[in-house]
Amino acid sequence: MSKARTPAGRPGNVVIKVAQAIAEISPEAWDACAIPDAATLDPFLMHCFLKSLEDAGCVGGRSGWISQHLVLEDGAEQVLGVAPAYAKTHSQGEYIFDHGWADAYERAGGQYYPKLQLAVPFTPVPGRRLLARPGPEADSHEAMLAAGAAELVKRQGWSSAHITFMTEGEWERLAKLGYLQRTGKQYHWANAGYQTYDDFLGTLASRKRKALRKERQQALENGISIEWLSGRDITEAHWDAFFQFYMDTGERKWGRPYLNRRFFSLLGAAMADKCLLIMARRAGQYIAGALNMVGGDCIYGRYWGCMEHHPSLHFEVCYHQAIDYAIEHKLARVEAGAQGDHKLARGYAPVAVYSAHFIADPGFRRAVDRFLGEEREQMAQMREALAGATPFRRGPLQQIEPPEEQD
Repeated sequence: MSKARTPAGRPGNVVIKVAQAIAEISPEAWDACAIPDAATLDPFLMHCFLKSLEDAGCVGGRSGWISQHLVLEDGAEQVLGVAPAYAKTHSQGEYIFDHGWADAYERAGGQYYPKLQLAVPFTPVPGRRLLARPGPEADSHEAMLAAGAAELVKRQGWSSAHITFMTEGEWERLAKLGYLQRTGKQYHWANAGYQTYDDFLGTLASRKRKALRKERQQALENGISIEWLSGRDITEAHWDAFFQFYMDTGERKWGRPYLNRRFFSLLGAAMADKCLLIMARRAGQYIAGALNMVGGDCIYGRYWGCMEHHPSLHFEVCYHQAIDYAIEHKLARVEAGAQGDHKLARGYAPVAVYSAHFIADPGFRRAVDRFLGEEREQMAQMREALAGATPFRRGPLQQIEPPEEQD
């Protein structure tokens, strides 16, 4: 690991190191910072998840994601905080888009790439990004990590640092440190203490309730059945089948899927108890499936694919079954991934997501700041409008129907 002292004014025995591989950091030290307690466990921040991405070659090499993990240590080399960070040579796999910024900066004669990305690769899941170990100095250590990211950008001559899908608290605190603020939206389903799926349906307007019942019936026509698989029940044969589904969706949607077959085996070996495969079977064969991760009080929808197309099957496997699972296991919410206004009709409500951006060039920073001010206002208006269009009994739902795909 390379090492640099923290910015002026910080204690002299505290340093920030940069790790070129997460294997350079002990799993115990990383997880002590990333996973403060089981109730808030975020599976995507676990050392084993990030290591699986690196070991499979999905990150590193020619992927355009080069590990630059930040590690905050005291004089005794005790880890006080970490941050998943990557030098990026493109803007793919991030889900908060800055392609327009890159084009504008390069047209003006600048070099936008490399940039620094503090994120979980290919994973638009909100969570902590500046992972200070719990304690009385946690806020100070969080600020040191943010300052360290900016300092790394300056020393390397990179254009910018981007912290994406962070918590609202981090977002607010980083604004005071000079990071620019950005907002977006996702759709999450909230469990209001439902005992059954019918309890949830009972909160919807009558027409919407009938539409979802019909949709679920339609999805399981033609002899289709659904299986939930997790832990030791997931075999390599299940991963083989799911990987076919994943590749089919990836090749149709973005041309080159980010994950390879080895990653799913490594994920299953390291985190099978956090994985949930929802698989659709017909005539003795798996024909579709969705991978979810489970942690804390949430089920996170990740990838979907199919080998046969059946009406409404995507909605059943990705959204309705996830709600069933959350109700049965008393989970507080379902986060169904990026984009997708069609999720609104299935009871998923719009929520804000947050990112923060350090721009090294003062002139470019001013331009981005102006843009973000306008965008935040537009996003707030959009979320408010969408919140009034949910299927719940308080008001009518605007009809929004999508292609049958999931991010």
